[in-house]
Amino acid sequence: MISNFWQEHENLYYAITNKKVVFGLTIFLLIILLAIFGPMISSYDYEEYAGEAYLPPSGEHFFGTTIMGKDVFTRTVYGLRSTLMVGFVAGTMATLIGCIIGFLAGYYGGRLFDEFLMMFTNIFIVIPQLALLIVISAFLEVRGTLVMSVIVAATAWPWLARAVRSQTLSLRNQEYVNLSRISSLKVSKILREDIASNMFSYVFMAYIQQFNGTMLATVQLEFLGLGPTKGVSLGLVMQNAVNWNAIQLGMWWWAIIPGLILTIMITALYFVNTGLDAAFNPRLREM
Repeated sequence: MISNFWQEHENLYYAITNKKVVFGLTIFLLIILLAIFGPMISSYDYEEYAGEAYLPPSGEHFFGTTIMGKDVFTRTVYGLRSTLMVGFVAGTMATLIGCIIGFLAGYYGGRLFDEFLMMFTNIFIVIPQLALLIVISAFLEVRGTLVMSVIVAATAWPWLARAVRSQTLSLRNQEYVNLSRISSLKVSKILREDIASNMFSYVFMAYIQQFNGTMLATVQLEFLGLGPTKGVSLGLVMQNAVNWNAIQLGMWWWAIIPGLILTIMITALYFVNTGLDAAFNPRLREM
């Protein structure tokens, strides 16, 4: 019975046995655990004076202290929570918008509705993403995690919409789709059961890319001083380190450690994505 299950879910078997997927997921889960339980380990608040300034990493201050005596470990783990939350919310929103527009445009391909959706998508593609994000962020006086997620998601969906449209165009003339259409099934049901279900692996990998991309876009804004007006994030921790010349003052731990954690997280998700690509594509599977 177990072997029958794996035969029916061949892609899942190859995904969970792929070395890159296992390695990437392990690292990513460890980072999530750090974000969840890290604040419980620390005895300080991220804005609290924790001790002497300029202290390097030690048993009392795992990541050292800032120029104002704040605990870098505490600020990093709280910032990690915020950055992961933005990646999850913004990545989910961008994926949903891109998929909905892509599915509809592809299903009605060649009609006026498709042309209108693609024109709308192309407008967002040609607008410089970073410039638009800077203008929107600078215009808003108060920015929280949810607002930052909406801002980043608003510019992250166009490439996915075009990719999903292309995939949908190739699937909409398949026999099983034509059969559902002849059976007078609702368009929403055809898109969900006949088209979206056959693109699940592609959409899932695209979601990982959106998660990565929206996190990096958020960190860029925060590094430019346009991050959340309340709270803390990895981008803000690194921006503060640069503003106070942490590297020049020899306080490498303040700037490098948060950036290193972000780099490891992005790299881990890259391993997951490439591993899933190999697992879902029979021509790329490791023999």
